[in-house]
Amino acid sequence: MANSLIFVDLPSDDPSAAGKFYAEVLGWENDPRPEGVFHRMVPGGFFKNKDGSDSQIGNLHLGINDAANMRPHPDPAPQAPFKLATDGRKPRVWILLDDDEKPEDVLKRAEDRGATILWRKHYWAEFNGLNHAFADPWGNEIILWEKGGDSPDVPADYTRE
Repeated sequence: MANSLIFVDLPSDDPSAAGKFYAEVLGWENDPRPEGVFHRMVPGGFFKNKDGSDSQIGNLHLGINDAANMRPHPDPAPQAPFKLATDGRKPRVWILLDDDEKPEDVLKRAEDRGATILWRKHYWAEFNGLNHAFADPWGNEIILWEKGGDSPDVPADYTRE
């Protein structure tokens, strides 16, 4: 496939703490490369085939980069801007939850580690998914996604669109 998405970087003013946050909240491997400068978060596993078996395609990784010196860049000196974006819309990262993972548990782990809950219990019929969201301590927005299934049983306390 042409122009395949292979990686997404999240800015942080503390990549070590952000790496620890995602390891504890989502259970990902925190791979510092090097520590405090860039952390590759490794979810592990492979995308699934329609029959549920593993495909040959490994899951995407997520990078956490130091906002004061985003690498790579052709100039070895840090390049502006040097701070986190705090106002306005930012990219969102969508995380498909495992079938055995409860969104309430992920939200609790995130909130206990400084995240802000943006919403809970929403159903988006257009893409047939239940979703919840938080902003990590660095302001990055994370959407937790659960597939609705063939005949979704959307709980009464969920908002809908």
